[in-house]
Amino acid sequence: MYRLLIVDDEEIITDSLYETFARYMPDSLDVCKAYSAAEALSWMRRSRIDIVLTDIRMPGTSGLELTEEIQARWPQCRVIFLTGHSDFDYAYKAFQMGNVRYLLKTEGYDKVMTVVEQVIEEIRQSHTMNEVLEQSDEITSRLAALQQEEYVRKLLQQCKPAGSADEIQAELTRRNIELQADSPVFLVLGRFNTMPVNPADLEHVQASIRVIGSSLIREHAMSASVTDHYGDAVWLIQPNRENVSGDDHFVTYVEGTLELVQEACQSSLGVSIAFALSGQGCPWSQIPRQYERLRLLQWMKIGDGVSMVLTDRTEEPAVGASKDYIRISSRIELMIGYLETGRFQAFYDVFEEQINELLQQDMIMERAMETYYHLALMLYTTFNRWGLPHEIPDQRRLLHLGDYRSIREAVHNLYQAADQLVQFKQANEAERANLVTQTISTYIKNNLEKDLSLVRLAEMNHFNPSYLSRFFKQETGINLSEFIDDCRIRRAKELLAHTDLMVREIALQVGYEAAHSFTRLFKKLTGMTPQEYRESLLVR
Repeated sequence: MYRLLIVDDEEIITDSLYETFARYMPDSLDVCKAYSAAEALSWMRRSRIDIVLTDIRMPGTSGLELTEEIQARWPQCRVIFLTGHSDFDYAYKAFQMGNVRYLLKTEGYDKVMTVVEQVIEEIRQSHTMNEVLEQSDEITSRLAALQQEEYVRKLLQQCKPAGSADEIQAELTRRNIELQADSPVFLVLGRFNTMPVNPADLEHVQASIRVIGSSLIREHAMSASVTDHYGDAVWLIQPNRENVSGDDHFVTYVEGTLELVQEACQSSLGVSIAFALSGQGCPWSQIPRQYERLRLLQWMKIGDGVSMVLTDRTEEPAVGASKDYIRISSRIELMIGYLETGRFQAFYDVFEEQINELLQQDMIMERAMETYYHLALMLYTTFNRWGLPHEIPDQRRLLHLGDYRSIREAVHNLYQAADQLVQFKQANEAERANLVTQTISTYIKNNLEKDLSLVRLAEMNHFNPSYLSRFFKQETGINLSEFIDDCRIRRAKELLAHTDLMVREIALQVGYEAAHSFTRLFKKLTGMTPQEYRESLLVR
């Protein structure tokens, strides 16, 4: 619905026009009236007015002066001057104003109503076109932004050179990216330390971070930005041509600006951001490599909820580092041996030694990567060798650093994997030990008359004799020889109680060829001879 305001100091004219238009278009026209310019301005302050039908001459503020006020307040408002004067000066001034019509009162109400209808149709069409144009501009702008983002993502991810400088520049120009292909480019990678409270706001927050960063960097630099597939913000930046004064100065400027971006993101969006910045410009063909280095730098340093600005500066390995590199593989071999043989404390000692090195703040990035992947690969292959890939599904994450937000999270997963392997090995060893002791015990009980020497039992179970003795004592709490003697006495008691066999015959069945040896052991363990034990049963 449109709103029409009728203004005239002659009340009879104002009221007559008001009644006419109120009856004529009740569903499409909301009609208001005012008897002075001051009253009309009061209406304009209270509500949007689409059409003003006003006398051109009124006491105090004229219709022309009123129109100037109206157009300053509501630029789209249309004005129709209705006056009994044919004074040329007034008409001329009216024609100089935009969105203004001029009618004489002598032309009659029909003419006035026709003009109002024409103005309403003009407004309707302009609104429709404005909406179409706004939608078109928005779509065009969005498509241009998507093209820019698509190209920046391609630069970050491609595995081959981006092309010649001319080819790159042509692509940049076609996408309205202000960067220059004949100059090195710096990369900035921004990652959330604290995520937005409402996950539904994530896309808006990501876009807002890029807007904030680009607007603050723009003072002395050109940039293009994108949200990568990890959800992090990435900028490609270059110093403005007139501000080129060396990489060190520019990096310092960017570092300081990123601190302002952090403060702005915290205060306006309520999120904490950590940044990684390339310490020197890189060729366009090296953008993917530099991007991965920044991701690794974040992986190594970020994760404690601190809004850091990290700069990737080229580092040379320390003197003697080559010897340390060799030690990594040798320590891995030690760990494998300790794990396989059940020496778990020794395994953890070497494991934690390498983890501590990995977490050192001055650790060179390349060394940290090698240490991590040696450990991860050792654990991963052990899972497979022991047949555990389906029992522990998280093991695949060991070889994908992109799944972790920081080195501390990755190290935590290394510990979990190591603990899972040790627990499995311990459970497996315990089960095997229990099975071995049960096998030995059952064999002894069922074969008391046979050779039960330590050497024979060790051979049967593939043990070293001395180790078997220690192993049996460790698992059962008694010496193997004591267990054999106890089994022989128990069996002898059963035979003495339930058979008429002679003591010599019973001695043979429980493994003693000499009856006196059997009698001596029986009395030692029970306090009486075999015959005395049998007689004591008869008395009962």
